[in-house]
Amino acid sequence: MAVSLTVSELVAALTGNGPSLVTAVGSHVVDLGAARFKSLAVSLFGTNDKPALVIGIVVISLAVGVLGIGAFALLGLLASATAPQGAPVPAALAAAAGWIGGVLTLRWLTRTAAGPRPPVGAGPGSGRDSGAARLRRRRFLTAAAGSGLLSGVALLASRQLRAGQATAVAREAVVLPTPGSPASVPAQPFAVPDLGPYLTPNPEFYRIDTALITPEVDVAGWTLSVKGMVDRPFTMTYDELLAMPMVEQVVTLSCVSNEVGGDLVGNARWLGVPLSAVLAKAGVHPDATQLVGRSVDRFTVGMPTATVLDGRTALVAVGMNGVPLPAAHGFPARLVVAGLYGYVSATKWLAELELTRLEAFDAYWITRGWAKQAPIKTQSRIDVPVIGKAVPAGRVMLAGVAWAPTRGISTVEVQVDDGPWQRAELGRVASTSTWVQWVLPWSATTGVHRVQVRATDGTGALQDPAVRPPEPDGATGYHQRQISVT
Repeated sequence: MAVSLTVSELVAALTGNGPSLVTAVGSHVVDLGAARFKSLAVSLFGTNDKPALVIGIVVISLAVGVLGIGAFALLGLLASATAPQGAPVPAALAAAAGWIGGVLTLRWLTRTAAGPRPPVGAGPGSGRDSGAARLRRRRFLTAAAGSGLLSGVALLASRQLRAGQATAVAREAVVLPTPGSPASVPAQPFAVPDLGPYLTPNPEFYRIDTALITPEVDVAGWTLSVKGMVDRPFTMTYDELLAMPMVEQVVTLSCVSNEVGGDLVGNARWLGVPLSAVLAKAGVHPDATQLVGRSVDRFTVGMPTATVLDGRTALVAVGMNGVPLPAAHGFPARLVVAGLYGYVSATKWLAELELTRLEAFDAYWITRGWAKQAPIKTQSRIDVPVIGKAVPAGRVMLAGVAWAPTRGISTVEVQVDDGPWQRAELGRVASTSTWVQWVLPWSATTGVHRVQVRATDGTGALQDPAVRPPEPDGATGYHQRQISVT
């Protein structure tokens, strides 16, 4: 079964950029069980939810055994052939190669284990019989080890082939244009150990999406279509997008699955074309109340047209923290809309913008029970002291971040045990679209203390204290920590 899976992976990598059988099946599992398992998977595995699903599929396939070789090949063929980036012929080749490789390996192993017929007189208990049995065992173990080695080589080869394909090559060749208005990133006044930076480094930026395999997009053939309720539908190439006037803005993005105190939130410098400029080029009809974004893998988001045209930062982004978008974050282009949760706005691997009415279309997560309109809720988080780290009595720095994109944060307050709420010092921000770092010195006494934090946004509205889960439009409540002081 391992040979079958890895041979199919290798052939899929050799025949194109489409998904392997494992990832194609996994993507269908995501779509079929998204509403039921999304929160559970994220809560259990965080940003490792996709590797966990792939490992589960592989483990189940190995457990199924011989019957699974043919069944999984057929299932993988159907899933891969109908996947957005899939193609029937490469999918059929991968499925056939996996099935043939698995069947031939099984025949080889069973014949090796059985061995030749014992000679005349070599009955049970005879020396010649035990010697033949030992020989069969050695041959079988050697064959099994060879099969494992073949699987490993095939898997490594497929990984290397995929690593060197179109996206990585195209991304390295991109020269980002200079923005007409570069982002101004303020220096932070705090030097608190363990407090993360104001800008989240790209490798540490959270990733939550429905794509099991990162779409491979070659910019030479990529286009962005704008259609629907517009006067002038058009399609532009990547070079034409880069030729439009660029701006750079610092924006905090947050996933709706983020629990209170969670880390599915990040702050970055985004380079891109204002979404308003792209829509103006098309001429939006007055009664087009919804903007739908579609990615190359058919994922959809939908947001009110008025929201993206109300003056907030809304970009067709091509750069992130000074470099072209990483493949995992949407290369070659994605949507970044300040103040909206990602599931209604942040289309990665953007391929299409469609203007329609709010009542005419429900995007991917809306059909699975999540709210249709989802502004990011005011949230605050304690980062320092880090979880599980005892601190000595005396002066202790409490620190963290708070965010309410487009509204900004006016006040952060911290409460220790049942004491009074104390106002924290706030860091500098690039705009109201970003999070703010906060710090509060604390005279800590020995024992275990409960510390909680709350924020007030720029409109004067206090963070919601009611404890609610992320479904259907974002978690609420105050973040609390138990801190041990020695």
